[in-house]
Amino acid sequence: MKRILVIGGAGYIGSHVARAFLDRGYDVTVFDNLQSGVRENLFEDARFIHGDIMRSDQLRTAMASGFDGCVHLAALKAAGQSMVKPEEYAEANITGTIHILNQAVAAGISAVIFSSSAAVYGSPRYLPIDEKHPKEPENFYGFTKLEIERILEWYDKLKGLRYAAIRYFNAAGYDVKGRIKGLELNPENLLPIVMETAAGIRTKLSIFGNDYPTRDGSCIRDYVHVSDLAEAHVKAFEHILENNRSFSVNLGSQTGVSVFEMVDRARVLTGRTIPAELTGRRAGDPAELVASSEKARELLGWEPKYSDVDTLITSTWKMYEKRIVIH
Repeated sequence: MKRILVIGGAGYIGSHVARAFLDRGYDVTVFDNLQSGVRENLFEDARFIHGDIMRSDQLRTAMASGFDGCVHLAALKAAGQSMVKPEEYAEANITGTIHILNQAVAAGISAVIFSSSAAVYGSPRYLPIDEKHPKEPENFYGFTKLEIERILEWYDKLKGLRYAAIRYFNAAGYDVKGRIKGLELNPENLLPIVMETAAGIRTKLSIFGNDYPTRDGSCIRDYVHVSDLAEAHVKAFEHILENNRSFSVNLGSQTGVSVFEMVDRARVLTGRTIPAELTGRRAGDPAELVASSEKARELLGWEPKYSDVDTLITSTWKMYEKRIVIH
């Protein structure tokens, strides 16, 4: 039985990744400081180590038990905040990753699956965005992800540490079987904010701009179900084991959904009014972001199963229905 260490495995994406490896029969250990992860998302059939990637000694102890690979999802991720507090993002994301890689090499771990981001690309020069697109991050968060990818390239060349850099577009949804118990903490993406408005946590939803050159004037984004993302992590790890090669891939649904379309469909599926107000554009918001996931399909045999709009909305709403008092 292969052993995998999921660093950041109590968080929103990390818990789905841990579940995907467990479902495939892996021996899973979660390493998390519970800063943004929650204990509710720890599974009885996985081990848990409460630790911090800024503590090399804790990583060393955790990895000493022996693993075939690790998944690295631990990071600060608020793009706007990264422009105000770059020193915190440099320390947590870049320095923290170096700690992980150094201890992984020392422990003889052969493969790292890295949680990267579409933020490495910046504003699109063409659509859909493929892996050959210029990488010109427009916020410090995206810069940290790109720098980590470059560091990984060097560890591959110099230390033989194979990696997969998985560039997420917009992760959304929840496990359709309801096995994830904890809600994402402090969400910033559209869908959970729509759900919070539907549940009465927020009084209204802000829609930033309706004059973009899109089919309805609102921004268009590519949403991929978090369970589809999680499945790709397993496939990426198995591909490295079979081929002993590093690679980077985009993960998206290849289908753009506008803000208005998401809100309107959420009103239908939840039966809630979801009050919304139009406000001005936000600086730096591209009109449209859509991924090309052809490389992931060809290289990994990956196909999104749950990334249609209705599944994204209904799987998220079930989480809010059972956890939130509806007003």
